[in-house]
Amino acid sequence: MSEFIQLHILTSYPPSNLNRDDLGTPKTAMMGGARRLRVSSQSLKRAWRTSRVFQEAFDGNLGIRTKEMGWQAYLALKEGKRLTDLIKGDGEPVNPQVKEEDAVAWAQEIAGVFGKLKKPKKSDKNDDAEKIKKESLCVEQMVHFSPEEIAAIDDLIAQLATSGEKPTGDDLALLRSQNSAVDIAMFGRMLAANPAFNHEAAVQVAHAITVHRVAVEDDYFTAVDDLNRGEEDVGAGHIGQAEFAAGLFYAYICVNRDLLIENLDGDIELTDRAIWALVEAAVKVGPRGKQNSFASRAYASYLLAERGSKQPRSLSVAFLEPVSRDDHLKNAIKALTETRKNMDAVYGACADACLEMNATTGEGTLDEILRFVADGHA
Repeated sequence: MSEFIQLHILTSYPPSNLNRDDLGTPKTAMMGGARRLRVSSQSLKRAWRTSRVFQEAFDGNLGIRTKEMGWQAYLALKEGKRLTDLIKGDGEPVNPQVKEEDAVAWAQEIAGVFGKLKKPKKSDKNDDAEKIKKESLCVEQMVHFSPEEIAAIDDLIAQLATSGEKPTGDDLALLRSQNSAVDIAMFGRMLAANPAFNHEAAVQVAHAITVHRVAVEDDYFTAVDDLNRGEEDVGAGHIGQAEFAAGLFYAYICVNRDLLIENLDGDIELTDRAIWALVEAAVKVGPRGKQNSFASRAYASYLLAERGSKQPRSLSVAFLEPVSRDDHLKNAIKALTETRKNMDAVYGACADACLEMNATTGEGTLDEILRFVADGHA
């Protein structure tokens, strides 16, 4: 039976616009008949996997998400450079350069292994030929490539450039490699065009919602032209409007530790390092939306971590009734802990062990939590 690690996190953000919709408005959701602020799970996961915490913990073990790997392969073939150097934006030619038509055809075959190629839109006299060519080398769906897959593409590019012969079916089959990309192992990968590349996510992330009702407000702002001396026009150089809101968010994360080990090909040390970094990022790193305007960086104020093999459950029901206006954080912690106690009384203990960290009272430490969830990995 799988072991699960569940995280219940309360984080307060000041006025901000962390995650906005197509109109620029902070995302919201109705819950318990009340409007709440919402931060999507996609936004949270991207913030974590691109954070410094992940970059420092997993140098060489993070994937790259893109539609443009075919275009990068084309450039590597055409310019004789290594694919990994091109992705980093540097590098000198190390392979023979491949002629144009072969570079396009072979790069399309490589990209086609991972997804359906885009069909360039009908061109007109104003279309850029290079833009049309790039479009034909991109896949329709965003693909998350592991370091091993990128290395395999790089090796195939070198082979093709040296031999001058097009790739065979066996060559292309070798592009599906073992996975050590922690972000793919955690958050999964689904390729509709090629299910053989799919990975089931070992980490489930709920949309974060405020524990109280909210009102989204308007920020009317102006900008002054520094060189306007008021001789002709004393008005603002720019007028704008932005929307924002503040709130205390409840976030829930569930980690299937056994599946994460399986996704990382049995590497237990890397698994524990992954859980360690995930928890650290989850309590320290938030979405970067409108950070320059609001500086809304925040650490979690409360964290409850649970470990056990029972069926996991969120504790969001604790906030079905919005918490009162008096001391949101204190009341939210009380509602969360009481809900957990009552759920355990009815269903039996969900976890074999749990640990709390409360930054408002100074109880518990992040280091203790990290060692608890990651088997003491340092």
